[in-house]
Amino acid sequence: MAKRSSKSIYLVAAALFLTGFGWLLFSGLTGDSVYFVNVSEALAVEAKGELKQARLFGQVLPDDLSRKEGGLGAVFTLADKDDPAKTMRVDYTGVVPDTFTPGVEVIVEGRMGPEAFMATTLMTKCPSKYEKIREEEKASLKG
Repeated sequence: MAKRSSKSIYLVAAALFLTGFGWLLFSGLTGDSVYFVNVSEALAVEAKGELKQARLFGQVLPDDLSRKEGGLGAVFTLADKDDPAKTMRVDYTGVVPDTFTPGVEVIVEGRMGPEAFMATTLMTKCPSKYEKIREEEKASLKG
């Protein structure tokens, strides 16, 4: 009789372990997963009303950039890198990086709002800055 009850304890413990592991796996995959899309793809998904949380990649249009009062945020238009005719309005609230300038490539993360993409994260990409450093490194190695 004692042998039978220990078996049931192991079965209950295994069931609890598998249930907890499954819940952690499911919540980790659904809660933190974010689609990485360009502006064209985001517009296509938004047309279906399915753009909830996403990470967008594009280029800031130079003629439509305004900073919020106090410097904590910016409102700008993000253009698709491959098709500049496709654009999306972005409303970012937070500290604006020093490298954020008109024409720079950025990655924003957030959700679609009623009038614009509401970004909570803004990252800039400045390849020319790093190319200059590489050229200086090459020159120092030669000289």
